[in-house]
Parts: sequence; structure tokens; C-alpha cells
Amino acid sequence: MCGIVAATARRDVAGILLEGLKRLEYRGYDSAGMAVLSAHNTIGVYRRPGKVINLETMLQSHPLPGACGVAHTRWATHGKPEERNAHPHSSGSDVTLVHNGIIENYETLRAQLKQQGYVFSSDTDTEVIVHLVHAEKQKGLSLLDAVRNTLQKLDGAYAIAVISADEPGVIVGARKGSPLVLGMGIGEHFLASDPLALRQVTDSVIYLEEGDLVAITADGVYIEDHQGNDAKRQVTRLREGQVSAEKGEYRHYMLKEIFEQPDVIRATLEERIGQKQVLSNILGPEGAALLARTRQVHIVACGTSYHTGLIARYWIEQLAGVPCQVEVASEYRYRTVVVPENTLFVTVSQSGETADTLAALRFAKTAGYLATVAIVNVPESSLCRESDLVLMTRAGPEIGVASTKAFTTQLIAFLLLTILLARQQGRLPATREATLVEGLRALPAVIEQTLQLDARIKVLSEQFTEKHHALFLGRGVQYPVALEGALKLKEISYIHAEAYPAGELKHGPLALVDSEMPVIAVAPNDQLLEKLRSNLQEVHARGGQLFVFADARAHMGEESDMHIMPVPHVDETLAPVVYTIPLQLLAYHVAVGKGTDVDQPRNLAKSVTVE
Repeated sequence: MCGIVAATARRDVAGILLEGLKRLEYRGYDSAGMAVLSAHNTIGVYRRPGKVINLETMLQSHPLPGACGVAHTRWATHGKPEERNAHPHSSGSDVTLVHNGIIENYETLRAQLKQQGYVFSSDTDTEVIVHLVHAEKQKGLSLLDAVRNTLQKLDGAYAIAVISADEPGVIVGARKGSPLVLGMGIGEHFLASDPLALRQVTDSVIYLEEGDLVAITADGVYIEDHQGNDAKRQVTRLREGQVSAEKGEYRHYMLKEIFEQPDVIRATLEERIGQKQVLSNILGPEGAALLARTRQVHIVACGTSYHTGLIARYWIEQLAGVPCQVEVASEYRYRTVVVPENTLFVTVSQSGETADTLAALRFAKTAGYLATVAIVNVPESSLCRESDLVLMTRAGPEIGVASTKAFTTQLIAFLLLTILLARQQGRLPATREATLVEGLRALPAVIEQTLQLDARIKVLSEQFTEKHHALFLGRGVQYPVALEGALKLKEISYIHAEAYPAGELKHGPLALVDSEMPVIAVAPNDQLLEKLRSNLQEVHARGGQLFVFADARAHMGEESDMHIMPVPHVDETLAPVVYTIPLQLLAYHVAVGKGTDVDQPRNLAKSVTVE
């Protein structure tokens, strides 16, 4: 993995491919490459480690003219991030391809191909695909037939785009477990792993379905489904908001996205809350009735989205009185799952293409759940299409690899879902719902107040730049907030950070506390505040350096080695959303101070589309 762009046209395509790669840089990658079929039916291939600009520099001095080509940004899964492992990969001089995903049986296939005389020049799983296609073409098959036969031999996940020197203008693509979209043009057609890569050339795309195989030329497209039947797929017109993303006045996308949170939360609430209640149709016409039948909730997600699920569990059990279980998708897939009667299955993903979460959903659809619900940010994503019910987050494009606005909008979506669930269960008094709705309506303004702490947090962050470890603490529903704060710090500043429930300090973490271990705590004015004060005194007594984000009404007094940052008061239920904001800002400013790549941290990808 990570990003695919392919184009066939009646004009040179290298510039289209290069611009597409630039638009995919936000996904994270370690190398970039391009292959173009020339008018003389020879394939030129350039590959460079590092940033897309390295490939662009080479193209400026040595252009690749031609009307058909494929390009790729790679995030290493097999083999070190170096030129020989970068995509595209070729077999002989006549077949070249790019690939996202993981081929699980590649070692067996590699051994078989070596016995047939194929020589491998990389450590990747991808190279077995291109040699298999080449071997099939040696039998006299067309590129489409050769790819079709090859796919039958592959175990794992893939999105591919393939060109052949003896079939000018033809690109064959396929997807299984990894996204691929087809861009529609006049006298030109395109493939990409993300529609953002194609926005400069088209606003009409087809989201290929699981198992689809496609062949495109400048003049037309052919699609067949996983059973080999001709398939018709709906053309989707992209809205501007789906694909436009510029940094504007901000230094990094992440900072821009942090400051967009009041607006995207307003958008997520729009047309979903009335004067005093959550509207009953937020999940569609059948949603409210399904929630009335729900007796248990299972939430499955990965990374930041998993943390939203942990917070939602507190809300669901407290407000709705419904048992809730939250699991990491990669673990859920590999254990024996007991599904109680009338259990609602909820998945959460920014991209809607997270491989483990998608696999969990596909299992859930056969496991006897009442229904499946997706909380997702991309309306045409696989998770969205394959779930029974969908609640969109409306965060807009999120470019920074470390998720910010997607996290808070997921929380808003979860709270809307919880309130409706609680009402359908007969557990939520109308007065309490009215209070929550009033708080939700005021929440964007509270977040705007919280964002005014930015300058003070920037000064505070200077005390972290020479640190190597950090400890985050929270109690109750704030513990998952601490988990998310620790994740943000480690993701972009590379400081080792851990989070614990504050009540667990005496059970081990206190051994880590000294003057070199900053301890960050979130302290809303709730029923656990006094217990948290005692926990913080345990840290203070052992020489720990405390940084406390506290409710302005909590009257937390500053002492030596204790830094208090006042956070605007908010309803206890809404506090997780607000207390997330200063932790995002802290991670951002520490990363800037340390000089790391904030938007594209090392070793990470925006959308994890492989297991």
C-alpha cells in the first residue's frame, strides 16, 4: 500500500499521474514511482525513495511521454523502504503494475515462480502478482484474461492497476479488500485508490465493488463482478467539499483540522437535532425501531476510532442502560465471538476502508446481529456501502495522518446515537434530553473558547521537547480521552507516551514517576474530581511534573511543578469532546518544537487498508 493513480487518455498522462500522487501524499508513504507506456510501446519506469518531489525532479530532467500509465506511493509492508522495493513492479519488459494490499500466500507463489525461472528483484509480495500476470500472458491470453486468472491464485487483499506493452492504451484494475475508484472522462479514464487523486481531471467516479475487475481505455470501460458477470455500476458526482483540502493560512493540515472542529461539529449536528430532542430519523426510517429492539451493543474499531468507542461505552451504559462491549477490530476477528440476541453491531472508521474493521463487519453480517451500523466520514466508502445503517460524521477531508476532527465528530455521532437509543429504550427523561441537546448546540462555541488556549499551550509545550516519555491520566470517561492524548503525542512527536486510569497509579505506574516524567491529566468538574486530586498528589509527592487541564470551576491551585490550564466549563457528558482539544494542541506544538513531520509522521499511513 498506499496510493494508486492510473490514467489512459489521448494526451500525455505523466502530469496527471504526478498531480494525483501529490494529492495522495497525506496518506503517508516512503517512496513513489511511475510507469508510462510510450508511443513506441515501451514502458518507462521511474522509482524514487522518499517524497514525490524526488520523482518530480527526475521527470523534469527526463520526461516520460505517453498516453497510458500507472503510478504509486508506497508504505512499506514487505521489504525495506528503498528503490528496489518501490512500485511500479515489472516482469520482463512488457508487464508493469502497482498494488495496494497484502498477498498472504506470496511466499508459496514466489517459490513456484522461481521454479519456473522467474528472478525476483525486490522483497515485496507485489512482485509475485506481476510475474503471475506475465506467465499467464505467455500462454497467449489478453491482459484482462491474464489478470483474471492471476487473481484466482491470490490470497489476501489487493487493489491493482496493470499495463502491458503489447496492449497500448489498456489498463486492467481489480479490487478485493482494498479500495479502488474509476474516474470517468471524455476520451480518457482513470483509476485511483482515492477520488481525491482524480479531482483535477474529473468529478465523476465509479466506486468499484468488492471483487470487481475492470478494463479501461481512453474510449470506454468494462466492469465485471466477482462472479465474472458484466456489471453496471453507478456513476457518482463528487461534491466540492469531498475533495477540496488546502492548508490555507495554517502551517500544517493538522493545525487547520484542529481549528475546523467547531464548524465540522456544527455540520454533524445539522438537521439531526430539534429544539429539545435528537431527531428520530438520523439512522433512516428503520433506525428508531431497531434501537427499540436493541438489548446490547458491540462496537468494533481501530486506533483513534477505538477510543471513540471506549467513550461511547460510558454514554451508552449510563444514558441508555444497555450493555456495551468495545473491541479492537484486529482482535475481534480472531476470537470466538458470542452474539447475544438483539445485539447491535457498530463499526467506526474515518475512511470507511480500514481493513480490519471491514473484515469484522463482513463477519458480523453472518453472525446473527440485529443490524450493523457504521459511523464513517466518507459516504461512498466500503464500510458505508456494506452496513445496514449509516451515521455520517461530516468532518470533510482529513489530510493529517493523526486524526483530530474525525475523532470529535465521531464522538458527536455516537452521542446522537446514544441519546436516540436511550429514548427508544425508555431510559431518558425528556428534560434530560433537552439539556443534552442544548449542550450540543452550544458545544461549538465552547470548543472555540478552548481553542483560545493555543498560545498558552504552545508555551507549555516547550517543556516537552527534550523529554522521552510521558504519562497521561484520566478517570472514568476521561480515561479514553487520556488514551487518545497519549496516542496523538506518540504519533507525531515520537515521544513514548502511555495512558492509565488515574486510580491505577498505585498498581504500577508510580514506579515511573520522577522529575523527568511529565504527567498530563484531564480534570473536568465531575464526581471523580476529588479522587483525581488525590491521585495527582501522589504524583506530586514523588517529584512528578504535573500538567493539568482542569475545569475553570474546579479551583485547582498551582503548586511548584504543577501547571494548571483552565478549560471552559461544560456539561459532564460533553466533557470528553472538549478535553480532547487541548491534548491535540499539546501534541501538535510538541511535534513542531521537535521538528518532526507533523502531517506525515514516519511509518504511519492515513488509511490502513491492509491487515
